[in-house]
Amino acid sequence: MGRPKMKIIDKYIMKKFLTTFFVSLLLIIVIVVVFDLSEKLNKFIQKEVPLIEIVRDYYLNFIPYFINMFSPLFVFITVVFFTSKMAANSEIIAILSGGISYKRMLVPYMASAAIIALLSLGLNMYIIPRANAVRVPFEQKYTSSRSNADFNRRNIHYQIAPGQFVYVESFYSWNNTANRMTVESIVDNELVSKLSCESATWDSTAGCWHMRKWTRRDYKSALSEQISSGPAKDTVLALTVDDIFAAGQLLQAHGSPGVHLLGGDADLRPQTELAAVGEPGGGVDVHRRAVHIRGKVPLRLGAAGDDCLTVAGGVSGNVGHGFLHIFHAFDGQNVVQEFRVKILFS
Repeated sequence: MGRPKMKIIDKYIMKKFLTTFFVSLLLIIVIVVVFDLSEKLNKFIQKEVPLIEIVRDYYLNFIPYFINMFSPLFVFITVVFFTSKMAANSEIIAILSGGISYKRMLVPYMASAAIIALLSLGLNMYIIPRANAVRVPFEQKYTSSRSNADFNRRNIHYQIAPGQFVYVESFYSWNNTANRMTVESIVDNELVSKLSCESATWDSTAGCWHMRKWTRRDYKSALSEQISSGPAKDTVLALTVDDIFAAGQLLQAHGSPGVHLLGGDADLRPQTELAAVGEPGGGVDVHRRAVHIRGKVPLRLGAAGDDCLTVAGGVSGNVGHGFLHIFHAFDGQNVVQEFRVKILFS
């Protein structure tokens, strides 16, 4: 038996699916760009950013990020609208009356969803990380506001050098203070020293951390340790306030091989990549990127089935059902991601 050929009905459904999806996505991207430009225009003018940099370094790399962000939403909207339109025009009834089974009718839906899922996977794994490598530094240079007093982070993990790890329970930007900082040194998988303090304040003039109520433990052997402590101490670490501000965006600039590397052996990483090695999410970020894709096909089939079988409520009723699918999908992905992080970092 030869391979099944694509029929006219398959081409018809796939054409309506993909055309509606890309046109609606293009329209929302144009709107997003216009609003983003109006919001950042004053900053671009004040800092005299060249137009070529705005277009080349920011918006050309900004668009793939938002295409991927909005694609799940607009796949749902696409399925809801064009399937509801087909049902309202009795096209679904004609297809089923022509001897085509409901399962066979869903084949072009599956094929279209698979095409979009593969495109989204490519964006997530390869294109967006490379685009972020250009976009994120541009934002940090021209549009980010590091003077925001509300900026704070909790439970921060860093690997600042091979075998040297830093933990910060909480960091507050209004006074550049890290509470309950711990610095551990590990050699051959054994803890050799541990420096902890109640708080550490960044001294930008001296380029060091001013620790208060510090305690240092040096482990000579499994049963021997040397303890020293004091009220205050200045310590130089390969960690600055800029690293804390930027580390949340560092993972965005790594492709999947780079994210895997961030969870691997420290000796294999260049110094510029060490800042966010221990960031919660670094080891699972590649899985999050893949999970973002896996729900596309079955959930689109659910939306299609809902719209085919629900005609009495009209388009508005089907839109409501579609948004229920969206919230279910997004909430499920967030629960799974948080569950994985809790397991890996507990």
